[in-house]
Amino acid sequence: MTTNHPIEILLVEDNPDDVELTLNAFRRHKLANQIHVVRDGEEALDLLLGGGLERPRARPKLILLDLKLPKVDGLEVLAQLKADERARSIPVIMLTSSTEESDIVRSYELGVNSYIVKPVDFDRFTEAVRQLGLYWLLLNRSPDA
Repeated sequence: MTTNHPIEILLVEDNPDDVELTLNAFRRHKLANQIHVVRDGEEALDLLLGGGLERPRARPKLILLDLKLPKVDGLEVLAQLKADERARSIPVIMLTSSTEESDIVRSYELGVNSYIVKPVDFDRFTEAVRQLGLYWLLLNRSPDA
């Protein structure tokens, strides 16, 4: 799978309701440009690391990664991304419903940049997405690939 346009945000999420909620929240704050959605960890790894030794197929500015994914879970995706020098510097935010301390600790041990528990309330979720987009896409400076 090769993308036709640059991906600013890669959303790795298997729940269609959460995908739609996230996309709506980004659209509401005009931050929806260049969002690409993949539905499982295997698809995410193929997109990010499957382009051969030289270049990944995609290099988003930000990855929003769910923890509980089919095929390859979010922790394994995170571990592989942070172990690969081509993808190591891409900011990864765990965006999940898990409040388990062991998930939080393991995510940080593997190099996650932020761990956010999805708010249940739509307005709170929309505000969290707005702040994510503003910080990671507009304020944060990361190295060029």
